[in-house]
Amino acid sequence: MHQEDVICNEVELAYEIIGKKWVCLIISSLMDVPKRFSEINCLIPDLSKRVLTERLKELEDYGIIFRNVITDRPIRSEYSLTRKGHDLGVALQTVEAWGKKWL
Repeated sequence: MHQEDVICNEVELAYEIIGKKWVCLIISSLMDVPKRFSEINCLIPDLSKRVLTERLKELEDYGIIFRNVITDRPIRSEYSLTRKGHDLGVALQTVEAWGKKWL
């Protein structure tokens, strides 16, 4: 296997992750401060709770977001970006700027 093949696999995986519907908006919503599930859901009203749950789990599995369980009553979870996720968010802000300028 050549070095180029490995790089291509990594790039392909990156596009696969951000190419899933709603992923970029979820990451964008978490750029400033951690948010609860309901807060993310309110910011992206067309996103169903089922799909939001799936995407959050996928992003957590990739190490892009961190789920913090707060044990106060009532028990709740907050989602925040990991360092890896924040770096991705910064990269996506360039795409957002392009969209605002050209679309």
